[in-house]
Amino acid sequence: MRRFALIVLPYAWLLALFLVPFIIVLKISLSDIALSIPPYTPTLDLSAGWEGTKRFFAGLDFENFVFLTTDDLYWKAYLSSLRIAAVATFLTLLVGYPIAYGMANAPDHWRPTLMMLVILPFWTSFLIRVYSWMGILSGEGYLNQLLLALGAISEPLTILNTNIAVYIGIVYTYLPFMILPIYAALERMDASLLEAAEDLGCSRLTAFWLVTFPLSRNGVVAGCFLVFIPTVGEFVIPALLGGSKTLMIGKVLWDEFFKNRDWPVASAVAVILLLILIIPIVLFQRNEQKQREAEG
Repeated sequence: MRRFALIVLPYAWLLALFLVPFIIVLKISLSDIALSIPPYTPTLDLSAGWEGTKRFFAGLDFENFVFLTTDDLYWKAYLSSLRIAAVATFLTLLVGYPIAYGMANAPDHWRPTLMMLVILPFWTSFLIRVYSWMGILSGEGYLNQLLLALGAISEPLTILNTNIAVYIGIVYTYLPFMILPIYAALERMDASLLEAAEDLGCSRLTAFWLVTFPLSRNGVVAGCFLVFIPTVGEFVIPALLGGSKTLMIGKVLWDEFFKNRDWPVASAVAVILLLILIIPIVLFQRNEQKQREAEG
């Protein structure tokens, strides 16, 4: 019974907070838009019993999903989101790996302090942190003022409302999610392996590529998935820091729900986005399973 209770609890959590909302969104995506509250006509009427269910399957159509293929906006938004997420994940890795490496090689009494500094931004609201970057990156912001004072530029740079600002916001926001799994992998590494590699004639750089990086690969993979998956559907950062040319599926989804009031099409967009994200989620779970099997 104890083992059964341990299994039931996470599955009940997934059922309540993932499967049920997904079924509701899928049901709305198969509905028709209407001038009503809510703004759609449900095609599946459970109150009609079995007859309503039969009418639903008899008249089932994927008109809203077909509509997504007729407008370039949607598939361009999906591709743009994947591209921005991939580039931002790579940049986060470039910034996060040296930080995690430095933390893992720091003296033991410094590691708790360094860990606290990494997670310290989580003590502040996510929205406030993104808003602060608007003040830093604007034409009259602190960054331009500093560069002008140093004489590095002669006129303010246009950073806000560009993809560069979006990349900066994503890297800053999701950097802890990259650092922590890499740090966890590096901290468990046996330092004697590096000493053995150097005794066998490897330089420190060669030893890093042959020993350190392969042993931290699981942390790198976990960090990349933890950054890439939420970044694909990101809305707040591109909405506040990106301009009108910054096209991401999160902004399109928001516009369809709250500006166009087209809930069926918006739900279809959300369903396709979830199906796209299932691939990296499954890969992440397989990587975690292989890691647990290797440690076991």
